[in-house]
Amino acid sequence: MTGSDDSTQDREGTQEPARPGAGAPRARGLAGPQPPPAPTTAGSLLDTLRLAVIMLDTSGRVLLWSPLAEEMLGWAGEHIVGRRVGTLLATGAPPPARGARRLAAVPAPGPAERILEELLRSGSWDGVLWLRHRDGHRVQVEARASMLVDGDGRHFVLASVAESSRIRTLEHDLAALDPLFDSSPLGVAIFDTDLRYIRINDALTRMNGVPREQTLGRRVEEVVHKDAAEELATLQRHVLATGRAVIDVVIPGPASGWRSVSYHRLEDRAGRVLGISCTVMDVTERQHSAAKIERARRRLALLNDVGSRLADLLDVRRIAEQLAQTLVPRFSDYSGVILHANVPDGGELPGAPYGDATQMRQLGIGAIKEGPLVDRMLGLGKVIQVDRASIFGAVLHTGRPALVQSPRELRETITTYPGDPKVQAAVDLGIHSLIVAPLRARGIVLGLLVVSRAGGREPFDAEDLALAMELADRSAAALDNARLYIREREGALMLQRSLLPQSVPEPPGVELAFRYVPGSSGAAAGGDWFDVIPLAGGRVALVVGDVIGHGLRAAATMGRLRTAVRTLAAMEMAPEELLRRVDDLGDDLAGDTAEGWTATCVYAVYDPSTRRLTVARAGHPPPVLVVPGTGGSHGGSGVSGVSGADGAGRAYEARLTDTPAGVPLGVGGVEFESVEFDVPDQAVLVLYTDGLIEARDEDIDVGLDRLRAVLARRPPHSLEATCDDLLATLAHGREPDDVALLVARLGGLPEGSTAAWTFAAEPSAVRQARRLVRDTLTRWELRELTDVTALLVSELVTNSLRYAHGPIGVRMVRGTSLLVEVSDPLPDPPRERSAGAEDEGGRGLQLVARASRRWGTRHGPLGKTVWFELALPVPA
Repeated sequence: MTGSDDSTQDREGTQEPARPGAGAPRARGLAGPQPPPAPTTAGSLLDTLRLAVIMLDTSGRVLLWSPLAEEMLGWAGEHIVGRRVGTLLATGAPPPARGARRLAAVPAPGPAERILEELLRSGSWDGVLWLRHRDGHRVQVEARASMLVDGDGRHFVLASVAESSRIRTLEHDLAALDPLFDSSPLGVAIFDTDLRYIRINDALTRMNGVPREQTLGRRVEEVVHKDAAEELATLQRHVLATGRAVIDVVIPGPASGWRSVSYHRLEDRAGRVLGISCTVMDVTERQHSAAKIERARRRLALLNDVGSRLADLLDVRRIAEQLAQTLVPRFSDYSGVILHANVPDGGELPGAPYGDATQMRQLGIGAIKEGPLVDRMLGLGKVIQVDRASIFGAVLHTGRPALVQSPRELRETITTYPGDPKVQAAVDLGIHSLIVAPLRARGIVLGLLVVSRAGGREPFDAEDLALAMELADRSAAALDNARLYIREREGALMLQRSLLPQSVPEPPGVELAFRYVPGSSGAAAGGDWFDVIPLAGGRVALVVGDVIGHGLRAAATMGRLRTAVRTLAAMEMAPEELLRRVDDLGDDLAGDTAEGWTATCVYAVYDPSTRRLTVARAGHPPPVLVVPGTGGSHGGSGVSGVSGADGAGRAYEARLTDTPAGVPLGVGGVEFESVEFDVPDQAVLVLYTDGLIEARDEDIDVGLDRLRAVLARRPPHSLEATCDDLLATLAHGREPDDVALLVARLGGLPEGSTAAWTFAAEPSAVRQARRLVRDTLTRWELRELTDVTALLVSELVTNSLRYAHGPIGVRMVRGTSLLVEVSDPLPDPPRERSAGAEDEGGRGLQLVARASRRWGTRHGPLGKTVWFELALPVPA
């Protein structure tokens, strides 16, 4: 390692290395192609130590300079190979200050003879050196050098160098781990890849109760008690195989208590699996605290569940059923709700004290099993006899709960009345604990909540009694609210039924059936309604609507809305115009409701003479049209649906009418749109409210598909049967909402019941119209109406000739009355006025109004129509 370097310096101040001897191994920095670097294993301990390798000849000249040596000292291999290593040894002088001039060349060789002498004498040397970095600062390293001999007998020096700071850091880490392992209050153990103990601390030794010398080298199955050994062994194999850590697995302790176990897989920096580590903590106190917290959580959860299940119910019987069923098995094995007989039907609360003759009924039951004994003890709807001196009687009179805590007390104490077979059935079922809690509302006892436990379950204690009272008080409030609501609902239903039609007309060519079903489960009366309104010329309006909301206010709004629709329908308005007018009424229909009103409605007009149906909707579900035959679209109506067939093979198809949905009435400021299409003969139109198709947690499209499937599967031969089938099939599981259902079979008028003509706007039109009208009435055997009809037609056609310049249409329809229509392209309706004695005209509409039963005008797509009706003569 001594000697001077006889090479010259390059331009930058670095010395040119001399070529090594021919026998020296190839090193980094030498000329010629270099072999690709060998793959290295990342993440090993050597990466932390960063061990550099240097090879020297016996004179101290560098033969091999590893990349880590280059990285550690900054000297590239091409700059240092061939030079004496002594030039890198830093003397005792301190390192240059920051910013000092970088070395311009390899420094002059320093004294290193002692190191070389030691190597030549003993063949090895180790110690701490200060080496000079290329940028001038000093680097402290620990070096180990050995003398080697190659196959030709040449000697070489192989030196390993590592930075002292990294070695100190690793030593400190190891020194800190050992006392931490031994002094940790947590149990810690290390397992090898065979899952045998190779290290364990004192804390875990004490937890296991097995000496250290009897633990090391054994598996966990040989050390830990059997209750937890199998589970721990499975966890260890899982962690060792997958590398996924297991954290805080709680297992029972060796004698009593609980342990929390965590496992991690141990790997070296190269990714090789060394084994697993284990951490164990005593969590007995934590488990006891968690058990108390869990018990309190379960009690609160039970209270919350009971409250949430009863909150939406307004039917006494359903509340009693839900309460009894919710308590089993979470709180009791058997439960029963017993109420005063007046409560379920909305009657008055019991005013007089309970006596032996007071009628009580069991309206809710819950049981963990079924059988004759359970039926004898609990019977839904049974009359319960209570002796005043019994436990049940004492609770009814005092309003204070009672607790029975043993089978002996249950047998020897009068529970209901002496000799009650229900008590013996309870004993036979193994019931050992019983709570009787009063159901109190506003200081009055409505009934009793009775819960019991059987078998090996823990008996009721004082905490359970407090919980039962809390459950009873909450449930009693719900029961009393339902009782009051039933009374209001009955009044609302009475009002609603009085506002709905008790019967519907039967216009020619139309067969009708209808149903109205109030909301079930104690829901208040709603605003659903339907109506059938006869229009001029045998036409008929079919209406179904739904006022949003429930109760008396909704029913009253429904009545006003139905009246408005009937009034506007009599004015022969188009469906979309009628809905717009109703929507414009706004606050007038809302009455004194501060929040306004909202309603959905579908309004359909059917003309049997033309078999044309016009439909407009205001946010209402689309009507369904059931038509015979399959495939295709009838009349270009743009409806699609589900097909089916009856037992005789006749095919039917249930289609949703493709009509704009619109927005609900009451929103205001919107326009409505109607769709008109042809209807096949004997098609069935189904109008309904959303209560028929809506169900909990179900999209409305599912209900619509189900409705069409039912209608296609069961052909509507009988409309009454169709209504019953729809309600029976679709009402199950629906929301507790009202249902209004209107089903109409749409046919045509008898053949030859209509006649229509179109005339040019010429003076001869009056004469032609009068002649054709007379001929038609003669053919229809209505000669009694010939003169008056011809006169009125002459007046209306003359009026059209005076103001219109297009074709004039005349149409006659024979139904329950005689309808005559005169249409022209003029959009403005005629106005009736009073003509003076000297006026030549102006009396036509006066004559029509006085001679006809009723008359009116309506707008059409091409103009206006003036119509009048004449009563048919009474047959002899």
